[in-house]
Amino acid sequence: MNSASRLDSFGGTSVPLVNAVTPVPLLDVSRQYQPLRTEIMAAVARVCDSGRFVLGPDCEQLELSLAEYCHAKYAIACASGSDALLLALMAYDIGHGDEVLLPSYTFFATAGAVWRTGAKAVFVDLEPTTYNIDPAQIESLITPATKAIIPVHLYGQCAEMDEINRIGKKHNLAVIEDAAQAIGAEYHGQRAGSLGDLGCISFYPTKNLGGFGDGGALTTNNAQLADKLKLLRLHGMQPRYYHQLVGINSRLDTLQAAVLNVKLPHLDDWSDQREVNAKRYHALFAAAGLDQVLGLPATGAQRRHVWNQYIVRVPGGKRDPLREHLANLKIGTEIYYPVPLHLQECFKSLGYRPGSLPESERAAAETIALPIFPELTAAEQRAVVGAIGSFFRIKAVGNLGSLIPTARLMNHISSPSQGVAG
Repeated sequence: MNSASRLDSFGGTSVPLVNAVTPVPLLDVSRQYQPLRTEIMAAVARVCDSGRFVLGPDCEQLELSLAEYCHAKYAIACASGSDALLLALMAYDIGHGDEVLLPSYTFFATAGAVWRTGAKAVFVDLEPTTYNIDPAQIESLITPATKAIIPVHLYGQCAEMDEINRIGKKHNLAVIEDAAQAIGAEYHGQRAGSLGDLGCISFYPTKNLGGFGDGGALTTNNAQLADKLKLLRLHGMQPRYYHQLVGINSRLDTLQAAVLNVKLPHLDDWSDQREVNAKRYHALFAAAGLDQVLGLPATGAQRRHVWNQYIVRVPGGKRDPLREHLANLKIGTEIYYPVPLHLQECFKSLGYRPGSLPESERAAAETIALPIFPELTAAEQRAVVGAIGSFFRIKAVGNLGSLIPTARLMNHISSPSQGVAG
C-alpha cells in the first residue's frame, strides 16, 4: 500500500501537505523573553543599582537553586559551558601525557577543552539510536594514560551512565558529564549533572536554560572538588591576591545570573512543552507515512529527554537536498554536526581517517535538526511536516492539519521509534 493510500484510511480527501509557504524559524528566543520581560528588566535594574556586576548575591542564589535543581550538593557558576569543561579537567590536574575518552559526534568544545590542557583526545563511536557515546566501545580504548571519560548527553538525552560509571570506577577514571544540552534530563530518576563526578552546563542563549550571553556552571557532590573549582575560576586566588593554584578568569556576570534566576523556575514547563512538541512531530510523521522514509529520534528506557534538539535521519544521500528544499520554503533547520571531531583538520595529527568511527560519520551525513523550541505552535509543526512531505511527494488527508497527539497516539509513540535508520 502506498503512502497516499495508507493516509486515506484516516478519512477525508487527499491534498498536498503544503499549499503555501509558512515560515518557521529554527529558534525564536524572543517568544520566551516577551512574557518575562518585565520581571527580567526589574532583575537587571536591581543589579545595575547594586553596582555588583561579577559573582555576588545573584550568582550565589543561582548556584544554590541550580544545585537543588540538578540533584547535586554544589554548583559553581563560570563564564561559559566551554570553560566549565576546561575547569573540570583542570580540577583533576589532567594535562600533557594524559588521555581523555569522549565522543566524536558532539560540539567542538568538548574536545577543545581536552586539547587546551595538553591531553590527548581519544574519540569513541556513538550508539546509533540515541547518538550518545557507546559504552561497549569505551573499555577497549583505555590505556595506562587514560584519566577521564566525558560522556556527552547529546540533544537533551542522558548517556548510558550506569555502564559508564561502572567502567570509570573499575579503572579509576573521572567521569565528567557534558550536560550542556541536557539540563533537567534524567536517567533512572536522577538528573543530568549529578550522575558522574562532575557535571558541566552551558547557559548559551540557544540552550534550554539560556541566558543573555555566555554562561556556564559545574555541578558535583564532592565538597573538595567544589572548593577547588571556586579557586580555579578565580585565578586560584584565596584570599585576595594570594594564589594557591594557577587558574583562569571564568566568573559569571551578575547580569547573566539575574536573568537565569528569573528563568530557572520555568524550565520544567518549557521542557514539558518540548516533549509535547516532540510527540506531536512523531504523531504527524507517522500519520503522513514519513516515519517510513525518515529515522525518527528515540528515547532510551528510564530517561527523561528534554529535547534540546529534534533530530531526524535522512538516509540515501537526501539530507542536504531536503535541507535546501526546506530553506526554500523558509523552514529553519541546522546540521549538528556536519563533520565529526575525529575528522576535523585541527585534530589531523591524531591519525584518524574516514571510516575510523563509522556510526559518527553516518550520523554526520544523515541527520538534520528541526524546530523544537517550547513556543513552537502546532500550526508551525504541521508546516514543517508538510514541507518535508512535499519533498518526498507524500500526500495527506485533509484533516491531517488538525491532528494533535491523542492519548492513544501518545501511548503508541512513547516507545523508541525504529524508523529506517539507526
